[in-house]
Amino acid sequence: MSLRILLMRFGIAAAGGALLALAVTTPAIGDDREGSGQDKRAAAAVVGKVTARSGLALRTAPLRGASVVRVAPYGEFVWIHCKIRSQSVDGNSTWYLLKNDTWSWGPARYISTSETPRWCR
Repeated sequence: MSLRILLMRFGIAAAGGALLALAVTTPAIGDDREGSGQDKRAAAAVVGKVTARSGLALRTAPLRGASVVRVAPYGEFVWIHCKIRSQSVDGNSTWYLLKNDTWSWGPARYISTSETPRWCR
């Protein structure tokens, strides 16, 4: 087998592995099967409210050093898809995966809820 064919097969396998890893770690946006619009969001998510007075930086990953997607203003309602444990923020290591206009992460320390969100799978 030539080196060119071997490298091409390796590249295809690596690309497939990368796509599989992305598919496993990315939540399925169309995974909610009930209702439509706001009803669909409400059926699959817990509503939270931003409590950070100066606004809350929503991030690309559940880490304080991750890139900021946007800043949610104080009092904004957010849809919580699920929660995980990660980097501690003011003594609270729970982070929420939010599914508003974009998927982003917010520390639970600054999001109040009346229900307990489910754990991310």
